[in-house]
Amino acid sequence: NIYKPNGLHNFSMYLDGRWYSLTANKNTYNDNDPIGVLDVTILTNQVLEPILGIDDLRRSKRIDFVGGIRGLGELKKRVDSCEMKVAFALYPVSMSQLINIADDGLIMPPKTTWFEPKLRSGLVVHDLS
Repeated sequence: NIYKPNGLHNFSMYLDGRWYSLTANKNTYNDNDPIGVLDVTILTNQVLEPILGIDDLRRSKRIDFVGGIRGLGELKKRVDSCEMKVAFALYPVSMSQLINIADDGLIMPPKTTWFEPKLRSGLVVHDLS
C-alpha cells in the first residue's frame, strides 16, 4: 500500500518495495524557526545531509524532485525502476507557514513552492483576511 503523509512532520519513505511512515521527533526541529520547522528542512537536516550526504538540494545530481499530481505513484515508479534508490514524500507546506516566512522576510527552501495548476503567466492573489 502507498502511504501518504498525514500531517506536518510526517513523511513517507519508499525503499526496497515498501512504504514506511516516518515522524520527526520534537527535538529535531525548532517551532520558533519558520524555516527550521518546515518538513523539507527537517528531512534535509536529519536524513539527506547526515545520512545520504546530500548537502545542496539545488545542485546535487543525487537528488531529484517530483511535484504535484505525479506524486506518490511517480516516486514508487522511479524507485522500482532503479532510477532512484529511495523516495520521500512530504506533507504540503501550509499557507500559514508560507505567510510566516514571507512576513519574516525569509526565502523558502528549494522546491517547497510547487503550486498547481500552473498559470501560464499572471498574478496569484490569496485573501489573507
